[in-house]
Amino acid sequence: MGFKCGIVGLPNVGKSTLFNALTRTAAAQAANYPFCTIEPNVGEVPVPDSRLDLIRGVAKSKEVIATRLTFVDIAGLVRGASKGEGLGNQFLANIREVDAIAHVLRCFEDDDITHVEGGIDPVRDAEVVETELMLADLESLEKRAEPLEKKARSGEKEAKQSLALMELAMALLRDGKPARHAEISADDKAAWRALNLLTTKPVLYVCNVAESESAEGNEHTAKVQAKAAEEGAGVVVISASIEAELAQLDEADQQEYLSDLGLEEPGLNRLIQAGYNLLGLITYFTAGPKETRAWTITEGTRAPKAAAVIHTDFERGFIRAQTIAYDDYVGLGGENAAKDAGKARDEGKDYVVKDGDVLLFKFNV
Repeated sequence: MGFKCGIVGLPNVGKSTLFNALTRTAAAQAANYPFCTIEPNVGEVPVPDSRLDLIRGVAKSKEVIATRLTFVDIAGLVRGASKGEGLGNQFLANIREVDAIAHVLRCFEDDDITHVEGGIDPVRDAEVVETELMLADLESLEKRAEPLEKKARSGEKEAKQSLALMELAMALLRDGKPARHAEISADDKAAWRALNLLTTKPVLYVCNVAESESAEGNEHTAKVQAKAAEEGAGVVVISASIEAELAQLDEADQQEYLSDLGLEEPGLNRLIQAGYNLLGLITYFTAGPKETRAWTITEGTRAPKAAAVIHTDFERGFIRAQTIAYDDYVGLGGENAAKDAGKARDEGKDYVVKDGDVLLFKFNV
């Protein structure tokens, strides 16, 4: 399953520097002028999970494979993007393809790096981007709603459902609120997702600060945190310059560098995990002598669909899933000990997989 988190923001806020550090490559060109990133750069990153090594130790696996999350570095947006300003149309097309938005906000002062809006105000910057996304959504919906009205009047069920959802979204957007604020019933969720609106995507605010402010943040990050709390959005404080430096060091030197800065772990670990959580993702594990591996699924996934992440045949011929909770697997010392203690369960097609489950699928094709 592919899950993409788009890195967005105004020009010169540190998006590409962060992306370079995140993927440990120089794939995204970082420069002090707008639109240096023209094509969206894509990088896959492992999701940090301390449970992997513990399971590997118990299973005595030769290899450990983390689950992965895809980050997309998208060209900077400016005012008027919804009308085609800057690289607006391309920006909007690229962001439509991601599952969630990591919105990088400049929360540092530096006279040598220009700001497209003329001064540092991360809340204003967030609102600039959000407004452009809302305007783009509103224009898209107004165009799509008109031809649906005739079908809805004729009694076509799907058209009536889609039109009602469009009208709900347009009412919110005209009131200056993103469409993700809508309350959608379970019966309407599939049709709502099919609208593919920019402002329904979950948002994570990434506050890019100076090195000296990476541990405690500053007055700018406090304002962003207040905004995020009000919206129910996520927020991470990170220094792109620190992360860029860390990306050049080996693991031992990284720990020493972090310790000198008063930090426990790289900010990128928190960013990756926050993006993972933002998408409502959980992890299950498979373990054996060959490998211990983490697999990504959305929360609420039933066992056959979880099996399909490994191979579609596993879903097609699903019989049952031997299930051991992570704490039992590690605490008791593996599969055989868990069986002896009665902690290995055989679950059927209706079982909803839990975060941390260690699974062995039985199937027949």
